[in-house]
Amino acid sequence: MSRETPAVLFHPFVSGELPVPDASKRVLFLGAEPGFRLPEGFAARLSLVQGFRPSFRTLEKAGYDVSPVPEGENYDAALVLCGRHRGENEIRLAEAVARTNPGGLIVVAGGKDDGVASLRKRVGALVQIDGHLPKSHGVVFWLRRPAEPGSALAGLRAEAETGLVEGRFKTAPGMFSHDRVDPGSKLLAANLPADLAGHLADFCAGWGYLAAEVAARCEKVRSIDLYEADHASLEATRRNLADSSVPLRFFWHDLADEPVKERYDAIVMNPPFHTGRQAEPSLGQAIIKAAAGALKPGGRLLLVANRQLPYERTISEHFSSLAEIAGDNRFKVIAARR
Repeated sequence: MSRETPAVLFHPFVSGELPVPDASKRVLFLGAEPGFRLPEGFAARLSLVQGFRPSFRTLEKAGYDVSPVPEGENYDAALVLCGRHRGENEIRLAEAVARTNPGGLIVVAGGKDDGVASLRKRVGALVQIDGHLPKSHGVVFWLRRPAEPGSALAGLRAEAETGLVEGRFKTAPGMFSHDRVDPGSKLLAANLPADLAGHLADFCAGWGYLAAEVAARCEKVRSIDLYEADHASLEATRRNLADSSVPLRFFWHDLADEPVKERYDAIVMNPPFHTGRQAEPSLGQAIIKAAAGALKPGGRLLLVANRQLPYERTISEHFSSLAEIAGDNRFKVIAARR
């Protein structure tokens, strides 16, 4: 999503194409991002939805009413800010349709590079689009919630449906590697030391693949704590590992900015290194530092990363030893000791 996209979303209100909602209105804002600016006179009571922990915390600190999942119904209007994932955008739009009153205004905006034009065409095949405007590098369009939204909801949700990954993991669009097991995670799982034991954590747990492999491969692990910044992924992990024989705990957590209170015998992780489309190795480096602080003396870190990422220096500054124990031309698996 472009930094300009929130302004695109509010453009119809600024331009006068749509009336600015007054204080009597309740408005659901799906995909809300920090830093948006409301048009002059926009006095509606906003309920924000943001499942990414760092953005959620920023919005919460700014004083907004924000939840990681959509809540409530009978909203007078809904705002939908699109991101890069087609299915996730359709899920957000389906929630907007389901939670607004009949005839309620639904405004949708996204960047041109995020496929908002094709989304408008797909939605237009299901319901009537009342208007649209281009602005900067984005497009905004709007519609009214149908009195009988069943077919529209079914169509949107069908677009977003995905099958089970490897026949056992239920995921959803917008999650990291939602349609397959990430090859880096698969490489790490294949090279997990069989003698991993004790109280273990999975940092950046995603939808649960690595934790499931640890539980299956490492008989001496007594428990696993899973940390994940994306709320939807963490909830998918709860479902995917519901039958785990190893005790589990789940933490919706920003590892780069929130302290970890527990201490572990070992940590496994496949840390992210992107913020939007931009590569940010410092994000992975911050999570490596968090892992160092969360390990007991002598504790072990097992990490997989893209080969070009400069993590070794950070690891050597915070761990007593490190070694590459597996790898290929794309990925490296590093083992380190606290």
